[in-house]
Amino acid sequence: MSASPILITGGAQRLGRHCAERLVEDGHPVIISYRRERPELAALRERGIVTLQADFATEAGILDFISRLKSATPSLRAIVHNASDWAPDSADEQAGATFERLFRVHMQAPYLINLHCRDLLEACGEPQRDIVHVTDYVVQKGSRKHAAYAATKAGLESLTLSFAAMLAPTVQVNAIAPALIMLGEGDGEAYAEQARAKSAMGMVPGPGVIYQSLRYLLDNRYVTGITLPVDGGRHLR
Repeated sequence: MSASPILITGGAQRLGRHCAERLVEDGHPVIISYRRERPELAALRERGIVTLQADFATEAGILDFISRLKSATPSLRAIVHNASDWAPDSADEQAGATFERLFRVHMQAPYLINLHCRDLLEACGEPQRDIVHVTDYVVQKGSRKHAAYAATKAGLESLTLSFAAMLAPTVQVNAIAPALIMLGEGDGEAYAEQARAKSAMGMVPGPGVIYQSLRYLLDNRYVTGITLPVDGGRHLR
């Protein structure tokens, strides 16, 4: 347990929300960013989680979030970059805007937050401080329909190596690269069966495996600059 909070970007739903709730259960104070107001936020606030609205689609929005974050806390135990945008490619006039948005969310926001919040991490009184980038299994194979998403997540994976070298030994920087972890509300059994068939483990595991992976990184003092795959052995297929 740490007196300094752990920041999770994109923490209002799915994997981010699960990790935020589990960290609170384990006694850690938590701050999350969220893009838009949603009913789930009320329950998170009731649990003592600090919620900060953030627009990572613009540089001004990223810098504004950093400023408000520094007003909310004098230190951080860890930063978990979970904010993501699963936008498909298009061949219309919006293609460039889509790529730019994904670049800002997946790369520029982590880059600027890491640089500007290094002092918050170093102000933490704990012996260990962490940055964790949530990338994606698709980085290893590319994508026919989500090329911009895959490319910008690959950029985030590269930033893992750069920041690990830059911030060592004070701050450990690692990544988690999940494949499909949990189904969406509209996903039927046919989709679920296809998803299970893609991994050697033959399952859709649920968000608990990501929290287990996050805890491993937060609890291990001798790991930095790695990407931890959580994909059920897809490379074996």
